Amino acid sequence: MRILKIYLSLSLAIFSASFSAQAKSNNLLNDLQKVSGSWKGSLTYLDYSSGKPYSMPAEVKIKRIDKTNNFIFSNIYPNETSANSTDTLVVSTDGKYIDRELVKSRLKLPNGDIEIVTETIGKDGNDNKPATIKHTYIFGDKILKKRKDVQFTGDDKWINRHEYSYTRITTK
Repeated sequence: MRILKIYLSLSLAIFSASFSAQAKSNNLLNDLQKVSGSWKGSLTYLDYSSGKPYSMPAEVKIKRIDKTNNFIFSNIYPNETSANSTDTLVVSTDGKYIDRELVKSRLKLPNGDIEIVTETIGKDGNDNKPATIKHTYIFGDKILKKRKDVQFTGDDKWINRHEYSYTRITTK
């Protein structure tokens, strides 16, 4: 009887962990599915050479690849078309990572928007210095923001590296 109780407890724990991971993944997938479509706005980034921010128009088209955990981001820069690019954003099956970056938090903001913060260790800057890199995503019906902040190893301050800020393009 004791072995049966242990087995049932273990089975329940595994099922709960699996269900929780699936729920996390589904939350992120649902968040991203809601922002599929076309967006228009700007990119503001810190020019490390001059130390000054620079803004330029930006657009993005977001589309989920069939029923996968992958989303295509087609980045369009009307004034710098040579910078246009396509990225694939991937949500891990357990919902713990976006593009191999650990999801540190997912909050529903008072206005109903969703804020997701990810973090990873990497390199940044003109010198490719080691840093902690944090991305903050804000998803809403009409707004989409993605911000990258960097904290260089040995430093205690965060630097805003860049921020995309979009509003949804509505079709008539």
